[in-house]
Amino acid sequence: MQSVKSTAAGKRNKLRACGVAAAALLLGTAQVSAQENAPYSRYGLGELVPNTHVLNRGMGGISAGYANFLEVNANNPASYSAFKTFVEERSKKAISGRVLLDVGITQENRTLQSPNQTNRFSSANLYFSYVQLGIPLNRNWGLSFGLRPVSRINYKISRFDRLQNPGTGTNIDSAYTEFNGAGGANLPYIGTGYAIKNLSIGANVGYMFGRKEYDTRRSLLNDSISYYSSKHSTQSYFSGLFYNAGVQYKIDLNKKTFLRLGVSGNWKQTLNTSTDLTRETIVRDQTNGDSRLDSAYAETDRKGEVIIPASYTYGFVLEHQDEKGPSWLLGADLVQSKWNQYRFNGARDSVQDNWQIRVGGQWRPEPGSNYFSNVSYRLGFFTGADYIRVGRKLPQYGVSLGLGLPIANYNRLSPGQFTMLNLGFEFIGRGNNENTLKENLFRVSAGFSFSDLWFNKRKYD
Repeated sequence: MQSVKSTAAGKRNKLRACGVAAAALLLGTAQVSAQENAPYSRYGLGELVPNTHVLNRGMGGISAGYANFLEVNANNPASYSAFKTFVEERSKKAISGRVLLDVGITQENRTLQSPNQTNRFSSANLYFSYVQLGIPLNRNWGLSFGLRPVSRINYKISRFDRLQNPGTGTNIDSAYTEFNGAGGANLPYIGTGYAIKNLSIGANVGYMFGRKEYDTRRSLLNDSISYYSSKHSTQSYFSGLFYNAGVQYKIDLNKKTFLRLGVSGNWKQTLNTSTDLTRETIVRDQTNGDSRLDSAYAETDRKGEVIIPASYTYGFVLEHQDEKGPSWLLGADLVQSKWNQYRFNGARDSVQDNWQIRVGGQWRPEPGSNYFSNVSYRLGFFTGADYIRVGRKLPQYGVSLGLGLPIANYNRLSPGQFTMLNLGFEFIGRGNNENTLKENLFRVSAGFSFSDLWFNKRKYD
């Protein structure tokens, strides 16, 4: 009953399922499922979802120094102070404000390839990017709240290998092993930003919650003896308050051109975890799914902590605004994250401190009767090391294009409505021939920015 012995070994080593999954990537002998699949999401918090607005993604992801009254830049809450209010000249009191609603979705197409192999595996995934609301409270004060995903875990890897006797080195049996992972993290938040002359400060508070589910299923293959399969499963749930903050400072260079400096980020924070462990024998059935035969070990609600590392973004935006002529902006960000601080229930993972440089810009032609003269055109790129490190560093680079497409308002009852469709197109390369797997990712993002004038004081004759 070698399969039962395997589950007993799992009782002595409760993290074996995670270790075997890591070994599968390191060996480079695994086969990847053709369905939606992200093998590197096995590590850390998973594959990090872009935390920037679709508009910013079209410019390489720059956000630290960016602020606009028509978009919500939740990456730097100091930008909320730019939400637009209209003030009555006599009383100097706000009489209306432009309220924003941002909704974003993303479609990803991923191609995976192992070095020195011709086979490629492709997958696609459509997911929700964010929903966020921006409300001006007065001319210098804004409020925002929303929800966005932080990370995703989704992989399925299979492998055939030969088991050996550790004492003699002789072959025992062939084995088929599956490594599966699912989960991710989400963050609802509320934040505010306030400006004192040219200085803006802001902060968000949110409640991060998520899950990590890993399981390893092994079947021994023998022509004469039938073995039961084993399953090692680890399910963890985590949650807790999460904070980030930002600062921006605007420098007027002339009446139409200014420089905005920005810093944003979060410090190291701790969330609570609850983990369930099971080690069992199963009967595999391709039609009806797997069913439990016997449990060798089970533990529920093991308490622990996950440490979310500090991450900081420094940047600037140089912008020229002209209502009658061309407008443009250029910007750059430096992102630094301290992933060596990361711990999950006290254990380290295959992650590292990393950095990323982002550069981008936007150009809008002189407004005119031609529709495309009112479109905003964006371009950007980024480069740096990924936060995941499996054996070697995982280089990452990307280029992006973006469009800001204004949508005409046909609502005569609300002439203050304004709608913008933002599109972002990104090509991202991850890894090289020195890594276990190379990824090419093509990402298309669409964001709708709806805004309207609220709090108008009606006048009646």
